[in-house]
Amino acid sequence: MPAWRDWKMALLVLLLGLLSVPSQAAGGVHVVVDTGAGTLRVFDGERVVATFDDISIGRFGVTGDKQRGDNKTPLGHFRIGWIARRTHYHRFLGLTYPNLEIASKAFANGLIDKKDWLAIRHAEKTGDVPPQHTPLGGMIGIHGLGKGDPDVHQRYNWTNGCVALTNEEIDRLMSWVHIGTPIEIR
Repeated sequence: MPAWRDWKMALLVLLLGLLSVPSQAAGGVHVVVDTGAGTLRVFDGERVVATFDDISIGRFGVTGDKQRGDNKTPLGHFRIGWIARRTHYHRFLGLTYPNLEIASKAFANGLIDKKDWLAIRHAEKTGDVPPQHTPLGGMIGIHGLGKGDPDVHQRYNWTNGCVALTNEEIDRLMSWVHIGTPIEIR
């Protein structure tokens, strides 16, 4: 491995260590999506206040290395960056994907350029929504079905990388969350 690559990897390891986020907020409302169990849980501190079963995720599963168009749900720690109350999918809670941890790894591996990495870093530092049109993809969120088929939702993972609930469930979820609510997808 060339020396510059060693340096980049060492920097990445340092950054990832500094940027690691605890799996739950120290208090307040946060959401944990367990892709293995197929559940979305809402916590208030350490107390579970709601559980939604039978969620749907990306049709090709989950990944720590999401790329645009792969139809996989990214794993990691995010926040709700924006809320669209009327969409094709009923409601849409947009996540701050890609985050700096994902972007740093992608930059070290040559998947994104320095300009994209700097823009994502700036967004994370300022609390803004990161760029949504990099090679890592974007427009990842938690949404409802809209006019989609509830039977398909119960049987298959069908999204392009988002987490889907029924329309009724997303409406219930909206009563606990807001812009800035921490979301963990694991």
